[in-house]
Amino acid sequence: MKEITVAELKQLKDTNADFQLIDVREPHEFEIAEIGGELIPMGEVMDNLDKISKTKQVVVHCKMGGRSGAIVSNLESQGYTNVYNLKGGINAWSNEIDPSIPKY
Repeated sequence: MKEITVAELKQLKDTNADFQLIDVREPHEFEIAEIGGELIPMGEVMDNLDKISKTKQVVVHCKMGGRSGAIVSNLESQGYTNVYNLKGGINAWSNEIDPSIPKY
């Protein structure tokens, strides 16, 4: 499984790179804290493959990286070669990039 760090994600955002950010947490978690990703809860990802790009880089995140890692593995088994897990999830983003993002 491929992973990127929060610093690498920040660079993608700062340079306006053409990538897709998917948040696989639950809606109540998204309401607490979010970093601009498209919400597709973990249990709904496989029913929404049409919303996930096969051509541009796709970064998948959750709270700490476990759920998103499982989703990245599942997507890879579906033939995706462009998906990356956000190492440490939104908690790492809060710790290393933007402390104003609430931790829960």
